[in-house]
Amino acid sequence: MTARVLMVQGCTSDAGKSALVTALCRWLQRRGVRVAPFKPQNMALNSAVTADVGKGSGEIGRAQAVQAQACRLAPHSDMNPVLLKPNSDTGCQVIIQGRALGNMEAQAYHDYKQVARAAVLDSFARLSSQYDAIVVEGAGSPAEINLRAGDIANMGFAETVDCPVILIADIDRGGVFAHIVGTLALLSETERARVRGFVINRFRGDMALLQSGLDWLERETGKPVLGVLPYLHGLHLEAEDSLPPPSGEGRGEGAAVDKSTRVPSPPAPPPRGEGGIRVIVPVLPRIANHTDFDALRLHPDVDFRFIGIDETPPPADLIVLPGSKSVRADLAFLRERGWEAHLQRHLRFGGKLLGICGGFQMLGRALHDPLGLEGAPGSSAGLGWLAMETTLAADKQLRNVSGQLAWADAAVAGYEIHAGVSTGPALAHPFARLGGRDDGAFSDDGQIAGTYLHGLFDNPAGADAVLAWAGLRSSKAPDIHALRDAAIDRLADAVEAHLDLPCLLALLANPLENSC
Repeated sequence: MTARVLMVQGCTSDAGKSALVTALCRWLQRRGVRVAPFKPQNMALNSAVTADVGKGSGEIGRAQAVQAQACRLAPHSDMNPVLLKPNSDTGCQVIIQGRALGNMEAQAYHDYKQVARAAVLDSFARLSSQYDAIVVEGAGSPAEINLRAGDIANMGFAETVDCPVILIADIDRGGVFAHIVGTLALLSETERARVRGFVINRFRGDMALLQSGLDWLERETGKPVLGVLPYLHGLHLEAEDSLPPPSGEGRGEGAAVDKSTRVPSPPAPPPRGEGGIRVIVPVLPRIANHTDFDALRLHPDVDFRFIGIDETPPPADLIVLPGSKSVRADLAFLRERGWEAHLQRHLRFGGKLLGICGGFQMLGRALHDPLGLEGAPGSSAGLGWLAMETTLAADKQLRNVSGQLAWADAAVAGYEIHAGVSTGPALAHPFARLGGRDDGAFSDDGQIAGTYLHGLFDNPAGADAVLAWAGLRSSKAPDIHALRDAAIDRLADAVEAHLDLPCLLALLANPLENSC
């Protein structure tokens, strides 16, 4: 069996590729189609752990894990065979079919692409033999002409597997027609022919005022506009890599931030229930898995804020040090910006401090990277508030885990992604017990805690217990899993209401014909 294939590419990063693929996957799943997501190459620091049958655990981008949920499938490493996790401005960790291969500078990876291509096609062939349809997500833009040689992420992949392409553009950015026409102009003749239609994303306004532009676009390009997706207020869907904007912030026709760690100025605190608390998270240069905090952003009794590294931190009840792809470098950056003194002051006034994964490692006495896995080989002094040391090892620990907090009757579940091995007397007072193992640590005075558990706040019982420790009197955390599934259904509803469904089905049924 060979699956029918449809690929979504974008005029820019953050045009809505991940969301559209998610929506199409759920739409097809609702129709009884056995569908799977696929992204040949992803660059992101938000990742998820898979449990591949016969292979053990692997690592893929979180967007593909959400798309798997849209298909009602367990995530698999074949869904994102190449994952690049930046650890500097010019280098990244290269993960092939779920396993970390090592670090490469940009030019070295460019030379490695032919090897990566083989892994991409191997994973695609396996999925194609197992499912009726595959919805593929491109990366960045196909018009990045400096990256065309050896391309495995966009048109290079589409040409190899001979699949049709939908091009999505974000009207929120402005210049949407220039984005589309300019992208087509930079494609080769065969690539332009492969683009079967356009989707315009994040529109809010009067369609009557847009229609003349849509008519012009179709005349100019000879290709159909498959639909205009509205801006969906209050939609929650995990970000592939970009940090979320403050609630309600928008630019023009919608709201989005670029794929960086830029943080908008904090909004005014939302109304909080009696006894509500404030939680802040510093945005590290290589912050990883910031989706850990999605549940807190949606909590009605939590004033949650990402704080830019150069901003003055506001008073808070709880500070969380997040995960990091370059722990020693990010800790040095925190120190340079005066955060160590702020954390000391926060603790002196009775605030609580929690570290997750890399943030947990920062809380110890020392960080050792003898193999140079995250930068130059060497050691760094930690913050010294937990009696432990961490050494980075070559084998990354990847596992989905569940258990309960060691200090409260509350269930927790999530995943671990870390190369660090922590040892020391602080671990005798664990934070949680996961699958029969102790995890993390608590300080003797109960003011500081750390854990390797990502997704800590996604389980309402665990989130309630941790927030009660931080000072929240009485509340119930949102069920982030149910909210995410509702968001996926809402996206699929938008596809059904606003896109040309007969054309989409025709593209899947007759990929070699311009059926629209």
